[in-house]
Amino acid sequence: MYLQAGSILQKIDYQLFKMKPQKIVIAIDSFKGCLTSAEAGEAAAQGVHAACPECQTIVLPVADGGEGMLDVLLAASNGKRITVRAHDPLMQPCDASYGISGDGNTAFVEMAAISGLPLVPADKRNPMKTTTFGTGELIHDALERGCLRFVIGLGGSATNDAGLGMLQALGFRFFDKEGHEVGSMEKGIALCGALLSEISSIDSSSAHPALKKACFTTACDVRNPFFGPNGAAHVFAPQKGADADMVKELDIAMQHLSDVIFHTTGKDVSLHPGAGAAGGMGGGLHAFLDAQLKPGIELLLETLDFAEKIKDADLLITGEGKSDRQTLMGKVPSGILQEARRQHIPVILLAGAIEDAGILNAAGFRGVFSITPSPISLEQAMQPEFAQENIQRTVEQICRIFF
Repeated sequence: MYLQAGSILQKIDYQLFKMKPQKIVIAIDSFKGCLTSAEAGEAAAQGVHAACPECQTIVLPVADGGEGMLDVLLAASNGKRITVRAHDPLMQPCDASYGISGDGNTAFVEMAAISGLPLVPADKRNPMKTTTFGTGELIHDALERGCLRFVIGLGGSATNDAGLGMLQALGFRFFDKEGHEVGSMEKGIALCGALLSEISSIDSSSAHPALKKACFTTACDVRNPFFGPNGAAHVFAPQKGADADMVKELDIAMQHLSDVIFHTTGKDVSLHPGAGAAGGMGGGLHAFLDAQLKPGIELLLETLDFAEKIKDADLLITGEGKSDRQTLMGKVPSGILQEARRQHIPVILLAGAIEDAGILNAAGFRGVFSITPSPISLEQAMQPEFAQENIQRTVEQICRIFF
């Protein structure tokens, strides 16, 4: 049978619903600029209940490690938001937030909250001058509060300092070949891209003592190496304000720094997948804090104990603002589909706009549905109340076919 959903013609497998589902799990990514994950999920749950009031629905807010990660993890862990005074990428003091889980053991840090590109005016963006020092300040504050587990969201950074500014805020010290300290907060100088080439040795003896017991996991959705044509400087620095000469200088500095890191830690970050993430922050975290670099959705689902929460579900509904073949490249619906297939749970995908429906069906989604009636302007489609109504209506109509 075929069902028209928006402009997408969908094939529905009747075997999916030989019996009424008793448990439907809803895990929809945020519709960026429109709805949060929780808002989209609640709208879908209302649609299910309109068609089948007795059906159990479980709404699980989700994110891929970028925007919205902190809110999702705080909600899942019954945590609290902590606001502290820290330094932005240009070392200007400002307020920034991170989260602590309800049990007080785990800190959730989005580096973009304090070291992100939007914090730097467009005419001042320059990865030679920006620093991750503020991210280190957030981690330091969490260590002082007793946190020993850290989930760090990479992405959206304004920096290309390999995370050395972060390490500096945690007590690491850096020296040139003459033994002079490179970057010193006593002199008000934070580590930044322009200083990387001067570093010849790294001293961790003054690092925060709790780091020896701390465990770090990072949400990292890129596989770029530390340096080279696909490395941090060449791929990402131009987006952060670097011109061609800066890119070349930064890449040479990153190659030099990888040698220093190897001689200091014994770890080769040069080709480590994800080491080039967030201007080399992935490499710095891996080398000095022994951080595991994981795809954002994989990390989030693991932290949320997603596999356990969807057990015995009859159906899983996921979604995002736009779905196409890129959905399968580590985005939220793709990660959810992988876990659901391991448990033989069918998955339906909702989106504001759909492309490549056949590819998405072939990947395993049982049905792919656009929530947006056409014709309609993008402005109207992104009005929150209108989007919620469309999600509810689409889910209700899907469910009515079978109930």
